[in-house]
Amino acid sequence: MKKILLILSVFIVLSCKGNDEKIVDSLAINSTTKQQNKLKRYDVKSGIVKYKITISGGVLGGTVSGNGTENLYFKDWGAVELVEENSTQTTKMKIFGKENINTTNTHTIKKLDNGESYHVDFDSKTIYLRRDLAMDLMIQTSSDAGKTGKSMLESIGGKKIGNELIKGYNCEIWDVNGAKQWMYKGVVLRLEITVMGIKTVREAVTADFNTMISDYQLKLPNFPIKKEEGFLNNEEFDQEMATQNVKLEQLSKMSYSEWKNISKQDEEMQNMSEEELRQAYNMMQKMIKARLK
Repeated sequence: MKKILLILSVFIVLSCKGNDEKIVDSLAINSTTKQQNKLKRYDVKSGIVKYKITISGGVLGGTVSGNGTENLYFKDWGAVELVEENSTQTTKMKIFGKENINTTNTHTIKKLDNGESYHVDFDSKTIYLRRDLAMDLMIQTSSDAGKTGKSMLESIGGKKIGNELIKGYNCEIWDVNGAKQWMYKGVVLRLEITVMGIKTVREAVTADFNTMISDYQLKLPNFPIKKEEGFLNNEEFDQEMATQNVKLEQLSKMSYSEWKNISKQDEEMQNMSEEELRQAYNMMQKMIKARLK
């Protein structure tokens, strides 16, 4: 813990050096353009997929059934995407010998735009805006869409169990703790999941890839937008990431002696041995290389 705090303190020391600010700012502006081109969620440039949804099963002696539709529109390799769902679910149960029927209607829209995540609440007629952590992670690491998706599935116990054609597209079938999904270049064309005896199937009815996507298809309702506290828009986020990367790049080029001289400003470091300082420097360099890779 001591070494981690030490490394963080050195980051703060470097960040506060006034004579570096102009260099950082100018380099960050140039880095922002590169940052915006890193996000690639799918291995296909654009697409329109229309799904049908079926729900069936039983719970507590009753039955659950439902159906619906979902439309997916995306462009720029999934950096910009809109998903709209309309579905109905009906639960029938007998209570004291009398059949009770409860029907729930769902209408949702979610839009992703290079890390900005918009969630439409039709009940309150409000759009909630926050950052999408998964997209931001891909932006920061410049991850390959296919490899990242598979790594994430494997990290939660997912296994590839075969291949199958869905609407003419060769899909990989993945089993993730009992849930199955058929993926074409990262785009899910069929999903089967069972929770507490209720099975939901979402399957593509039509799929059209590398097609023109209009602004109208990606348009949100004209509702007021409420930002999450501390929200950074894409420009602010890119600027922040670029500035951090520039500072990290400066640190990565520092020799041990240069780093040690700067670090003397930290009281805790003054009490560390030469061996501890060297270990901290090596750890910091490994962390920076992993981030900038």
